[in-house]
Amino acid sequence: MNNVIKNDKKEYFCNEFIMKCLKTILFSLLLVLFNVAKAQQPVAPKYEYRAVWLTVIENLDWPKTPALTPQGIENQKQELVAMLDTLQAMKVNTVLLQTRVRGDLIYPSAIEPFSHLFTGIVGLSPGYDPLAFAIEECHKRGMELHAWIVTIPAGNNRQVKLLGKHSIVRKNRKICKPHEGAWYLDPGHPETADYLAGIVKEIVSRYDVDGIHFDYIRYPENARRFPDKDTYRKYGKGKDLKQWRRDNITAIARRLYTEVKQLKPWVKVSSSPIGKYRDTSRYSSLGWNAYETVYQDAQGWLKEGIHDALFPMMYFKDNHFYPFALDWKENDHGRWVVPGIGIYFLSPRERDWPLDEVSRQLFFTRQQGLAGHAYFRNRFLLDTVKGIFDEVKYEFYNAPALIPPMTWQDSIAPSVPSSPICETLENRNIRLAWEPSKDNHDLPVVYHLYVSPTYPVDTNDAQNLHTTYLKGTEATVKEGYYYAVTSADRYGNESAPLALNHAPELDIPILNQGNKLMLPPSENAKEVLICNAIGETISKVKYHPENSLELLPE
Repeated sequence: MNNVIKNDKKEYFCNEFIMKCLKTILFSLLLVLFNVAKAQQPVAPKYEYRAVWLTVIENLDWPKTPALTPQGIENQKQELVAMLDTLQAMKVNTVLLQTRVRGDLIYPSAIEPFSHLFTGIVGLSPGYDPLAFAIEECHKRGMELHAWIVTIPAGNNRQVKLLGKHSIVRKNRKICKPHEGAWYLDPGHPETADYLAGIVKEIVSRYDVDGIHFDYIRYPENARRFPDKDTYRKYGKGKDLKQWRRDNITAIARRLYTEVKQLKPWVKVSSSPIGKYRDTSRYSSLGWNAYETVYQDAQGWLKEGIHDALFPMMYFKDNHFYPFALDWKENDHGRWVVPGIGIYFLSPRERDWPLDEVSRQLFFTRQQGLAGHAYFRNRFLLDTVKGIFDEVKYEFYNAPALIPPMTWQDSIAPSVPSSPICETLENRNIRLAWEPSKDNHDLPVVYHLYVSPTYPVDTNDAQNLHTTYLKGTEATVKEGYYYAVTSADRYGNESAPLALNHAPELDIPILNQGNKLMLPPSENAKEVLICNAIGETISKVKYHPENSLELLPE
């Protein structure tokens, strides 16, 4: 009997050793394949969300200095300006700015108090409007700002005590529930949707936000113990408890979407659900998913059309990431899904992920056609933990990207700009100008400027994007190129291009065949001048019998 046991153990350990070797070989092959794919990855797409979550809670990202003096106000503003400059340089195009924190706000409101995070004192204005300032600065840089609303939480016990009489817990106790040391709005109470709708309407009507982004639009962790039995008895109407809760969250999402679209239909509505919707056919969520655990039917919102985008919090790795990313893509119902990437796990103080883990996720989600990337959170990106900033800037965002058009809301592009002007200024600068475009909704339009060394300018190539979201009708650039401009409406629909300068009529194309530059066949041509975009001769070429180019001495 002992010999049998010993032999079984030997066989077991032998098999285990073989399996470990196979896993090591497989992982090595995956790394090789990833590195090959990464080296061959295509140029960044023209349309792509590149977003960051910028937090204010606990002053994690902003602000770091209190605004109690004129100098403090200026310092606080410059902190944000510096961050936005850096994000612009890496071609980020969307900022999700935390606007409702925990029952308090970062702008002057008639509903909830000014957050203490800007001054240290609840309700005290920092001497300027942080939300208005952030919107203005983002728009200066061609970036969208989405107001990030922490939806259901009303604050933990400490935060509620800090807010005092200004807290919703004190002002309207019947729509609030205590749960595991914190307070939450009760999704089952009809007045909860009314309350949140008031905040949303206040923001959308007063501010030029590009989006409203809901965080924590769900039941809290350990939701099965959420103390809403009284609400369920009163409003459940015989429904299954889980489905009733799911319907409550969906009803809130539907109400808030409707409120936004009635005021400004071009404002995008999104949320950040739990990163796994539910178990897939092959992979378990291990008991933590949106649908079953916190009653968040996020894919249903896309199907019903009461969300424009989802930013699922996919802060996982390996088979906890990839199958669930595919599940989101396969069920996007024609709307945008932008995976949230947990770059904070790169930190040695967190999970100490290797940089390649994030790189693989970025490559995979782009390859699978998801709508972009969102980074949690801003500080880890700007602190370039493990080199993440340079990896993203130089390897993935090597060209600008536009926000995808919201065609389900409106699909008609504005008119093409007209009356092109291209005139030479001092110091080899070129002034470009055009007449404004007209939008079918009479809303303001913006312009995208394209610059290319070849004519005609290919406006489908993101590498040719020079300046995005211009509000004016002129720009100054360096000479020596070809230029084109398009117009775009608030929904992202882009017009056909207007060429701002043209190649001379005698210009002929140069054909690239393998490693040879070829001229098209010609019976009479003996010599050709090669010129730059402003007509300066660069060199002369003559025809060979096979029509390949040979440079002649000056």
